[in-house]
Amino acid sequence: GDMLEAIRHQLTQRYQEPHRAYHGMAHIEALLQGQLAHRDLIQDHQAVMLAIWFHDAIYDTHQHDNEERSALLAGDMLVQAGASSTLIDSVQRKVRATHRHEWTDDDTDTAVFLDLDLGILAASPDAYDRYADQVAQEYNWVPELAYKPGRAKVLQAFLDRPQIYFTPALRALWEDRARANLQREIVALTA
Repeated sequence: GDMLEAIRHQLTQRYQEPHRAYHGMAHIEALLQGQLAHRDLIQDHQAVMLAIWFHDAIYDTHQHDNEERSALLAGDMLVQAGASSTLIDSVQRKVRATHRHEWTDDDTDTAVFLDLDLGILAASPDAYDRYADQVAQEYNWVPELAYKPGRAKVLQAFLDRPQIYFTPALRALWEDRARANLQREIVALTA
């Protein structure tokens, strides 16, 4: 409806900010495609769609509270749009969960949403390498000697998890490919 149109319009402008090499509209569109492809895993489609739209609404690689600020923006915009407090709470929980990529709210939709957000890790090697290059571009203000070990540490933390994907169906599809890609990038970063 109109509420979604207004939100979409405002957020599209944010996702077109020039510093977003990866975290722009293409990322949002990929997640919306993922929601469609795996719709049978999702209960509340509105909450997941809004979480997709809001989760990187504020994205500045110099800051560490982007997820919190994006969640607060979601709250403000959804209150103005007349959304229910239940929906707002659900959307904010999902956005906040992307901060550490941990699933703690017992909501299976949050698990699916987090998995979709990391779907890129299981992409073809070419698409994955493009993603890794785009993330490096977003951090091009960090000296390479600091970026490489920092990025390798982040990737290793995902590899060290018992599982990257929380949803059994998506884990079965993606886990092995994601681990192979992460391993490959770590080797390149530490070469």
